[in-house]
Amino acid sequence: MKKYTNLNDIKNLSDTVQKAIQLKENPYQFAHLGQHKTVVMLFFNASLRTRLSTEKAAKNLGMEVSVLNITNAWSMEFEDGTVMNLSTSEHIKEAAMVISQYADIIAVRAFPTLKDKEKDTSEIVLNGFIKYASVPVINMESATDHPLQALADAITITETKTMNKPKVVLSWAPHPKALPHSVANAFVHLMHNMDVEFVITHPEGYELDAEITKEFHIEYNQEKAFKNADFIYAKNWSSFTKYGKILTEAPNWMITQGKIGAAKFMHCLPIRRNVVAEDAVLDGDNSLVIEQANNRTYAAQIVLKEILTHLS
Repeated sequence: MKKYTNLNDIKNLSDTVQKAIQLKENPYQFAHLGQHKTVVMLFFNASLRTRLSTEKAAKNLGMEVSVLNITNAWSMEFEDGTVMNLSTSEHIKEAAMVISQYADIIAVRAFPTLKDKEKDTSEIVLNGFIKYASVPVINMESATDHPLQALADAITITETKTMNKPKVVLSWAPHPKALPHSVANAFVHLMHNMDVEFVITHPEGYELDAEITKEFHIEYNQEKAFKNADFIYAKNWSSFTKYGKILTEAPNWMITQGKIGAAKFMHCLPIRRNVVAEDAVLDGDNSLVIEQANNRTYAAQIVLKEILTHLS
């Protein structure tokens, strides 16, 4: 693996998931790979699970870790040909080249604006690092994708499924803030690469990018979508067509125990209790949210391990 900016960088998903599961049994078995190697983690946005899990994964492999919170330090410029006489003081061209001298791997987290659709979908921040960095780049969540979360979700489903082809439902859920599409997009990408029966359910107007959902069935009746589901993945996202807008709060779309029955419940966290899902769901025996969070470490670790193997 030369980089990890989306799921397509994984040649064999099933094989990679199995390797990640094996890592859980002995997380330090490849500690020699990262000796004298450094990963620089750049955060343009706040992080809890991504930061801690990726840092732990790197240290499990013997790596040194440097963390830089970009927004708290200075503003970076990504546009070509701009006259930098306003707030930006560092251009991506120099920044990426310089950081590449300090790092063996660069990991980047940068959220969308949810205001400029063209700019967000162009992945200006992530692609700036890919273009100008001379070392491998890892996507720790970008404007439109979150491949580390998707890989953790693949591990979680593989570990807990009880049949070869489970029914998996991605359900929109209410939230008071406009949220990105990255986690939902990443999960849809994942479903294209797993042997599952997959359904997307949301209120009308919350359709994701059709280039991503493609042939997957969209069911506007949540109760109908949940019928016979084995896994229910809840996530809020704002409108894609009316970009970044909240069209309806739809509190009746909250995930309740009565709706999901015996299905296993998934969410990337953080989650607003009794808004996205009720306490009974999150605290119930079929909640997988803590397992998902734990698997974030091994998703990051298998990615780092494969990149380090390529570098060696």
